[in-house]
This record gives sequence, structure tokens and C-alpha cells, in this order.
Amino acid sequence: MTLDAEKRLAAEAAAELVEDGMLVGLGSGSTVGYLLPALAYRGLRVRCVATSPETESSARELGLAVESFSGLDAPARLDVALDGADQAAADGWLVKGGGAAHTREKVVAAAADRFVVVVDSSKLVERVAPPVPLELSAFGLASTLRRLGTVSLRDAARSPDGGMIGDFTGVFDDALELAHLLSADPGVVEHGLFPPELVSDVVVARGDVVEIRTL
Repeated sequence: MTLDAEKRLAAEAAAELVEDGMLVGLGSGSTVGYLLPALAYRGLRVRCVATSPETESSARELGLAVESFSGLDAPARLDVALDGADQAAADGWLVKGGGAAHTREKVVAAAADRFVVVVDSSKLVERVAPPVPLELSAFGLASTLRRLGTVSLRDAARSPDGGMIGDFTGVFDDALELAHLLSADPGVVEHGLFPPELVSDVVVARGDVVEIRTL
């Protein structure tokens, strides 16, 4: 079975976790591309927020109700958030941000009572490793890069909120230590390390078998 087929199976299983009337956070990336039609097919009365303009546009085209997550009138909490990952480690750590939306993805995950990660078998790793995506402030960028050292800027569009996108490429042994180091730098808007305590479940497909791991 191909990895695309695994993504589809995992996404369909994750869509079954959504219940009628829920507030749902929608992530970004290729796996979410399978999730959106699976969720729309169920015909539930759900309200959604999207982590990228691409996800919002695709969700609306499928008939899903999408509302803003900006400002004081936006929902303060979500029932569930569904998203993919670039790496999903055995200890629960994730690396996200290949699509440059990890800041919004982390905000949505933190707002959700249940954050469900949807992956194919190629995304499973023993330990997370570089590269770790970064969103960086354009203000003081050269100074930030000097402090961080091993960062490669992407030749890519800015984040949905205007941040510069790069990747921390240095070797690290402790994900928590690196997360603290990156979070402490004022030039780092957000990094792509997602801690285990943020994750509720990992839905993974291996071949034609889908497993839901609860953390």
C-alpha cells in the first residue's frame, strides 16, 4: 500500500472522531488534504477554524463552515483539532511546520480539548531530529540568526502572519532542552517542536491497518 493510501486511511479514521456540533480545528498539509473531504462526507453540523488560507479555502469549497480564529470574538476553545506531522516520535514529541504554518497550528492545538495527530507510517521515528521548522521575526533577523547559529532560511513565502521561515539544522539530543532554547530567543516567533503534553492521540496507518495511540 502506498503512503498516500495510508494517509487517506488515517485521515478517514480521524474524521470519525469528530461529533456533531463540535468546534473543530483544521491543520495544514497533505494529510489534511485527505481529512477535509472525509470530514465533509460525514455531513455533520460542525464549525471549523483553519490554520492556513489554503485549508480554509479547501474546507469552504467542500461545504464546511469555517469561521475566523482572530480577535476577541473568535472561539476561546475548540473541542478537537486535527492535523498531520512531519515527525511523530515514540516518546510523543512531534516536529511540524514543513508547510510553514506551525505557529497557527500550535495555537489551534493548544486551544483544543483534544489534539489528534494524523500520520502515515513514514512519519514515525524513534526520536525527533533536525530540521526543526522556525518562524522568525524579520525585525532583527541577522541578529537572531547569529544567536541561533545553525539555521537555514527557506527560499519560500512568509508564514500566514508574515514571519520569515527557516529550519534549525543543528544536532540535538534533548527535544525539551532545544524547545526551551528556541522559545527563549526573542527573535523566534515559534518553533515546530510540539511536546507530548499537547498531543492527545496519534492516528497512524500502516498498510491497511489503522491504530489510534492515546498519549
